[in-house]
Amino acid sequence: MAGPAPILQAAEEAPLISNRFLYRLTAVITVLALLTAAIGIAGRWFGERIALAGHTDSTEQFSIRIGQDTLDLAANTIRFRDQRLNGSAERVDLYLTWPELKGYEPDLRSRFDDVAQSSSLVFLQLSQSTMSRDMSGRLDPIYSKLFEGAPQEVNFGLTLHRLQADSGYGSEVVLTAPRPGGPDYVVRCLLPGEGERPTSGDCQRDIHVGQDLSVLYRFSSTLLGDWQHIDAAVRSFVETRLAR
Repeated sequence: MAGPAPILQAAEEAPLISNRFLYRLTAVITVLALLTAAIGIAGRWFGERIALAGHTDSTEQFSIRIGQDTLDLAANTIRFRDQRLNGSAERVDLYLTWPELKGYEPDLRSRFDDVAQSSSLVFLQLSQSTMSRDMSGRLDPIYSKLFEGAPQEVNFGLTLHRLQADSGYGSEVVLTAPRPGGPDYVVRCLLPGEGERPTSGDCQRDIHVGQDLSVLYRFSSTLLGDWQHIDAAVRSFVETRLAR
């Protein structure tokens, strides 16, 4: 009859860690390694998306029809992701650097993301015209009827007109300038008060382009010195992107 010695001997000769346990441990380590790699890749992917914050540096062209006009626009000039589509749209919003008139690029990232540098951007909103006159055309029949007080000559060849308190335009003012052979330049601005900083879009103007396209563009009052160049450049930018 076998005593306890063989049983003890067998126990002593058995491995401390079984092969089955080793297989399981190896599988767990492999899964954890794969998960770690996946999390790293996903983290970089989401990090890049968060860093872009809706921007894209893609120059893919989209054909967008607004009313009677069709425009070919690069993805990196279109401000909102859900507007980067081919087909008909009620409006499309663009943003461009000034004076380069470029869309988003990695080298220009700080100008799109840093509020302190956003005054070097021009924002455009393209939509079908709902009025027969653009801002210049509304000067005599509308704005001039709301002026209050004497006009004030300011810098850059502009004249400042204050509006009646009950005009519905709040604290905005109208700035005008004569243009040889054309209607007066007209822009509405909410100029910063003493101690206030100008914003990236405190001046706005709209023009008609194409068949019945209204182009409302906004820019910082710090760029008023370039009003002539901005107006011509915005018109040219849109006109050259109209499908022929």
